[in-house]
Amino acid sequence: MGQAGYDWVAVDMEHGAVGAHQLPDLFRALELGGTLPLARIAQGAPKDCKQALDAGAGGIIVPMIESAEQLIRVRDACRWPPAGKRGVGFSRANLFGKYFEAYAEEAQAPLLVAMIEHAAALDDLAAILAVEGLDAVLVGPYDLSASMGMTGAFDRPEFVAVIERVLLACKTQGLPCGMHVVMPDAAMLKTRIDQGYRFIAYSIDAVFLNSAAAAPETRER
Repeated sequence: MGQAGYDWVAVDMEHGAVGAHQLPDLFRALELGGTLPLARIAQGAPKDCKQALDAGAGGIIVPMIESAEQLIRVRDACRWPPAGKRGVGFSRANLFGKYFEAYAEEAQAPLLVAMIEHAAALDDLAAILAVEGLDAVLVGPYDLSASMGMTGAFDRPEFVAVIERVLLACKTQGLPCGMHVVMPDAAMLKTRIDQGYRFIAYSIDAVFLNSAAAAPETRER
């Protein structure tokens, strides 16, 4: 994945079975390919933020953001003082002190991406998008549709209206809006780009593998 030409790859600590002790090696592999490693943490808990960032994550993707107050707590847990409350120390992120000064500046405002994936977030959407330090938004279509009682029904008018509302609100705020295109579908990817999405997560490593493994069965003979 690190050598595939993606701008970034997120290590999924929410739905995946990745442990904090595995992050340095995973991040190192991505960095060797010139790809920015991000971490999709399990929750916005300070422990989750600190461990991922100390391991060298270039930024944090936070699931299930439903309010501005919640996002502010996560933001502060990601930042070193004086900007935030994250503990300061030598870690892989600053090469165990070798680049401490440079990282001290970076740690004042690490990349922060909020996932909008529950209908409850719509009630506080404008305030969420206005939180200082938020860099991008990523729509989680499966959880969002599930919270609306229509899991995976992405063509339903009600769902389409909601994601259009989020996209428009992000454009108004001047924030990149993203969508997770789960199935590797070039046509859908182009559609999302044409719609104005600018922070797109394209598929999942295991889904890529499943698709490739099934190719012999679908190939013309």
